[in-house]
Amino acid sequence: MAIVREKFATQVDRDVLAAVRKIAKEEGRQLQSIVEDALGDYVEKHDKARPRPHVMSAYRSSLERYGPLYEKLAK
Repeated sequence: MAIVREKFATQVDRDVLAAVRKIAKEEGRQLQSIVEDALGDYVEKHDKARPRPHVMSAYRSSLERYGPLYEKLAK
């Protein structure tokens, strides 16, 4: 199955764009490929920064059940 790409326009700092273009040229890649990788990395980093729902659910359950004990242990 082919990847569907969508065009968009944006503006970036001139020096950043020059550095990215230099990297693309050095690596023999298209600018589009570098930008797509960078955006993908950003999305992955963003998603990992948030706790997973099942982890938060377990934390809340534990806090409800053992909250007073946690407070005593913290003292």
